[in-house]
Amino acid sequence: MTVKQHGNLYVSGQFALLIALAFLPTPADWNSSSPLASADTVLFVLGWAVLIGGIIGLGRSLTANPVPLEAAKLKTSGLYAVVRHPIYFGLILLGAAMAGKAGSALAGLLFLSLVVLLNFKARFEERLLLAKFPDYAAYAAKVGRLFPGVGKLK
Repeated sequence: MTVKQHGNLYVSGQFALLIALAFLPTPADWNSSSPLASADTVLFVLGWAVLIGGIIGLGRSLTANPVPLEAAKLKTSGLYAVVRHPIYFGLILLGAAMAGKAGSALAGLLFLSLVVLLNFKARFEERLLLAKFPDYAAYAAKVGRLFPGVGKLK
């Protein structure tokens, strides 16, 4: 299996989990005016904002596959100064909102699976980024992986 194919497996898994979360039924007694619904809405909006900000921040270096493009440049400013993988962080926030709205054990399991998969995907990508960019190790020692301040390289 090539590195690119390996990356495609992560992307496929990520989309499968997000689609499954998106199509989980909402309980019949869901109260859209409850504090939980408000929290889900905040997470959903924040998730989209972080996701879009991460996409814009990458510019021409953007690819769905975690294998960096040949012409990719290391991004360390903007959202990338707060978290090394803001797109993944945005997906986690979206997943949390969808899981919260579904409010089931299955939703919790799917969300946990998404976080684990994105962590493995980030670690895979980081091995490639360490090989491609000499400054990546110093950057990763200062900035958290999937959550701000958490998962700094030692």
